[in-house]
Amino acid sequence: MELRPDLATRAVHAGRQDLAALGVHALPIDLSSTYPFSDLDGATASLDALVAGDQRAPNPVYARLHNPTVARFEDGLAELEGTAAAVAFASGMAALTAVVLAARADGGHVVATRPIYGTTDHLLTCELLGMEVTWTTPDGVADALRPDTALVITETPANPTLALVDVEYVVAQAGDVPVLVDSTFATPVLQRPAEWGAALVMHSATKFLGGHGDVVAGVVACGEAWARRLRQVRVATGALLHPLAGYLLHRGLTTLPLRIERAQATAQTLAARLLDHDAVAAVHYPGLEACDPTRLVGRQMDGPGTMLAFEVEGGYEAARAAVEHVSLMTPAVSLGSVDTLLQHPAGLTHRVLSDDARAEGGIAPGLLRLSVGLEGADDLWNDLAGALAAVEHLAVVA
Repeated sequence: MELRPDLATRAVHAGRQDLAALGVHALPIDLSSTYPFSDLDGATASLDALVAGDQRAPNPVYARLHNPTVARFEDGLAELEGTAAAVAFASGMAALTAVVLAARADGGHVVATRPIYGTTDHLLTCELLGMEVTWTTPDGVADALRPDTALVITETPANPTLALVDVEYVVAQAGDVPVLVDSTFATPVLQRPAEWGAALVMHSATKFLGGHGDVVAGVVACGEAWARRLRQVRVATGALLHPLAGYLLHRGLTTLPLRIERAQATAQTLAARLLDHDAVAAVHYPGLEACDPTRLVGRQMDGPGTMLAFEVEGGYEAARAAVEHVSLMTPAVSLGSVDTLLQHPAGLTHRVLSDDARAEGGIAPGLLRLSVGLEGADDLWNDLAGALAAVEHLAVVA
């Protein structure tokens, strides 16, 4: 029996199978907006194939239909997720939009769990895409289903509280309804939802897959039938990922396991120290026993990850003081970069939610979300400790 290489090896080589035939070592970037043809019938056949959802055709025809640099990244990501295909988009929200639009053919209703990324919540709630949504907990998926339910959407670890969702359990409740899992926080290094029955695995590729804060993208890993539907939407809406972004993402895959492993070790250290700090009311991190009651880490997940959240004593004003007093960390939205990012969900990423929706998702005014980067653990802790000292000073003054 042929042994499959481990994920670190596959991350280096995935999607590069045609490079030797091309006679190159580094990934090529194809920036063409249009592709010449000498055979009109052949070009017409290629156009028909791409519009119908094929990933490739003998002639790419036009950059909105296909790009070979993007296709290599898609192949690489599919290899890491263990799916037949992947479809890349110009942003994570473009990817989600494409999935929802593709699902409309099967019904006008979506079931989604909270908490979830704030703009995902907003997009589903505002009914812009013509789908009605029922919000529920992971335990309530089965009861929320209707005859016209076309899709179940969940996120694990959830943004921003790091709440964990048992994908296999949700899939079992969903039955014949396909399940989309936003696995951005975990990446395929730590979690591969397709192994647990998810039909679609979505990433805001802007985050860990890119890893350097210099690309915006989204990608959905799935079977070929879903991929064809998603490509059809992408062709019609013009949401194809730019080739330069595709190149950066594919290059980022090679170091993804190393970046996750290093940042995860630091996150474990910071979570333990935050847990003992007097200015911290609660710490949310999958590596803490209280945050993983069903023991998904070690079963569904291969590690607790690099993301954590914590609540400071004193609510919004205390959280603001903490964010405004870091000097090494970057106070900014987004996550998964080589540098550490600290942000306030209630004021930024989840501000578009109603007060009730934030409360339902456990997004307190004093909650801060920390994306741990590659800096030294002690340096990051010293920065955090200084910020928390400002919180304690605020409490004394008050």
